[in-house]
Amino acid sequence: MHIDKFEDAIMNCRFCFMCRHLSAVGNVRFTEVDTPRIRAAMIYGLRTGTNSFDDEDFVEALYRQDLSACCRHHCVNHFDENGLALAVRADVVEAGKAPDAVKKLAAKFEKSVGWKADGKGDVAWFLDETTASDKSAVAAAKKLFAAAKVSPKVITGGSVGKALKVLGYIAEAKSAAEKFAAFLEAEGVKTLVVSNPAALNALKQDYPEFGVKLPCEVKSMAGFALQSKVKFTKAAGEVYALADDFIRNYQGCACMDKLLDALKAVRKPFGTNDEETYCCGEGAVVLDRLHPEIVKALAEYVAARADDPKKDRIVVGSVYTKRALVKYGKLNVITVEELAASCL
Repeated sequence: MHIDKFEDAIMNCRFCFMCRHLSAVGNVRFTEVDTPRIRAAMIYGLRTGTNSFDDEDFVEALYRQDLSACCRHHCVNHFDENGLALAVRADVVEAGKAPDAVKKLAAKFEKSVGWKADGKGDVAWFLDETTASDKSAVAAAKKLFAAAKVSPKVITGGSVGKALKVLGYIAEAKSAAEKFAAFLEAEGVKTLVVSNPAALNALKQDYPEFGVKLPCEVKSMAGFALQSKVKFTKAAGEVYALADDFIRNYQGCACMDKLLDALKAVRKPFGTNDEETYCCGEGAVVLDRLHPEIVKALAEYVAARADDPKKDRIVVGSVYTKRALVKYGKLNVITVEELAASCL
C-alpha cells in the first residue's frame, strides 16, 4: 500500500496533539476526526483490521482534509502527515472505494487533459483555468509581462495532473504529466511562467516524483517579475499578506516575500499566529468542488480574524484563495501579482 512509505507518520502522529490547532477543517467543524491525530489513528486501524475502506464515513473524512501541509511544515520531528494523507487517498482509489463525487470529478479532470498555445517564442505563460476565471488577475499578469518587455506564448487548457494526484489518481496524474511535458517540448518552450501555485507545485515536485522531466525552466509569476528586474515606481503600503499553502508549506519558497519586499509593502500581522493556513483549502485543490460548505466555513473563520474586513488589503498567492475569501468572507483581497501590477 502507498501508506507503507509513511510508517513514521502512522506510528507517531496517532499519539500526538501538537499540531491540532493547525488543522483548518478541524477548527471549523469542531470534530476530532478532522485532526491529524485521529486520521493517523484511523489509518493505523487499516493495519490492525479494526478499520477498512468499506467504512464510508472514514473515507469521507479522508477527502475533507485541507491538505495545507501546515502540520508537516511546522512539525518539530518532520513527520509527513500530509504525505500520508495523499498516500491513503491513492490506496482508496486503488481499492476501488473512492466516493462517487470523487470518481466523477476525477473523470472530468482526466477528460480535460489537453492544451493549446497562442503566440511565438520560447517563453510561455501557463494560464490555468482557475487563474483565467479572474479577469483582474489575468490583466495584472499581462501588465507584468509588458513591464518585463516579454510577449509570452500563452498556454491554455485543462489538467496538468495536480488535481488528479490530490484525488488519489496517481496513474492518471502521471499520464497527464507526461503529456504536458511532451506538449511543452513540441512547442519549444524554454521558460514556463506559472500563475497558479498548485500547478507550479505539480511541475516542480510532482513531475520529478513521477520521473517526468520537463524541457524547460519553471518559474512562478513572482519569481519571473523579480528575475526580469521589473521596475516598480510606487510603494505598496500597508497590507496583510497571507502565507500561501503551496509556496510556503510545499515549496518552501520565499518568492512571494521577496516580491513584497521589492514592492516596499508594509506587512501587518494577521490572525492569532503565523503558522495557521488561511487559504481555505488551497492545498486540497478541489475542496471547493467537493465540499463548498467547508470552504465557506474556512473563509468565515478567516474573516472573523480581520481587523477591518472592508478596508484591510489582504494579499494572497492564488486566485483560488482570493475567490473563496471574497465570495464567502466578503474581504478585500487581491493576489500578489495584482498588488505588483498596481505598483508599476
